[in-house]
Amino acid sequence: MGLLDLKYKGKLGYLLASVAYEGYRLLKYYRFGETAYLKKRFVNMQGYPLDLENPKSLNEKLQWLKIHDRRDIYTTFADKYAVREWVAENIGEDVLIPLLYETTNPNDIRPENLPNEPFILKANHDSGSYLIVRDKSQIDWAKVRIDCKWWLSKNYYWIDREFQYKAIQPRIIVEKLLVTANGKIPNDYKLHCINGEVQFIYVAVDREGTNKRNIYDKHWQPFHISWANKFKDVSKLRGEEIDPPASLSRMIAISEQVAKLFAYVRVDFYDVDGKLYFGEITQCHGGGFDQMRPIEWDYKFGEMLKIN
Repeated sequence: MGLLDLKYKGKLGYLLASVAYEGYRLLKYYRFGETAYLKKRFVNMQGYPLDLENPKSLNEKLQWLKIHDRRDIYTTFADKYAVREWVAENIGEDVLIPLLYETTNPNDIRPENLPNEPFILKANHDSGSYLIVRDKSQIDWAKVRIDCKWWLSKNYYWIDREFQYKAIQPRIIVEKLLVTANGKIPNDYKLHCINGEVQFIYVAVDREGTNKRNIYDKHWQPFHISWANKFKDVSKLRGEEIDPPASLSRMIAISEQVAKLFAYVRVDFYDVDGKLYFGEITQCHGGGFDQMRPIEWDYKFGEMLKIN
């Protein structure tokens, strides 16, 4: 049994897991000031030192933006719940994934409150906290409520020191599960914009199957770079080439509309048999700690990104 599995062992187990995890976070995250933390983690993850006085690479400039570009509206964009209103007003409600339920109380996550159709349950304020539910009768909801309580207790700011996450009010949202005609979860299209223009499109392909990562330019020509955690084998990330989504032109148009508000931004979408859905807005891909390879592209995009 892992340490975090203690949280499922009654109130005492949850308390012990929380104390242990907070101790771990204190040693890894809390004890460093913001700049010292960024510099320490950056060199460990990137393999070269972070120069905040004269940043040159894209990843360096993302760290600079974390410190120097802090507008309150960024919290809205990072909040998967609050951003829905902005998208509805500025892009259109038609691209929103149907919202089926939301709550700030994990005790509300009970089958009687949840829809009788496939859905995805997730936290609005972090990355990676989610549960895909195709049949709610097959789920241990007592365990899920503990997971939700755990999700809501964390502040994602401390992981990568991204200011926009710090003030988000944590909540659980339930959205309709998007599936294609063949019953699969659609590919996730992540459009990376620099100075208002889409520069490349990072596609998470068939996440429940091959789970590959392909990158294309905005004209859908294969772009043979990777931007991933250093612990991943990038030689195995790319899969077979795929056709462009039917809604690609609208994805690009919306991304570049959003990108007017940022120096760098990533805008995510899904295409379900030609129907476009908005995913999320991310200001710092991988927290600026993922490695871009070949590394010369880190510097080429860095030169392109204007941060003054």
